[in-house]
Amino acid sequence: MEYVYAAMLLHAAEKDISEDAVAAILKAAGVDVDDARVKALVASLGGIDIAEAMTQAVAAPAAAAAAPAASSGASDAPAAEEEEEEEEDDGGFEGLGSLFG
Repeated sequence: MEYVYAAMLLHAAEKDISEDAVAAILKAAGVDVDDARVKALVASLGGIDIAEAMTQAVAAPAAAAAAPAASSGASDAPAAEEEEEEEEDDGGFEGLGSLFG
C-alpha cells in the first residue's frame, strides 16, 4: 500500500510519477524498496488519470452505502449482483491488487 501512497503523494505535489521518485519517497519513509514492484506500479499508472480514479474510488463506497437505503424492502439478490459488479470495476487500476499481495 505504501507504493500507492508514494504515487498519490507525487500526484498531489504535481510531480512526475517516475520509478526514481517513487523509490526515493519509499526510501525516505524507511521502506525496503522492491524495484520490481516500483517498476510495475509506474508502468500500470502510465495511462491512468489519477485524479479521476481517486474520485471514482471515493464515490464508489458512498454509492454502495446509499444503495441499501434506496432499496426499501426490495430483494437483496439484485443488490448483491450490483456489489459484485462494482468490485470488478476497480476504477482503472487493473491488476494493481496483485502488486501489493
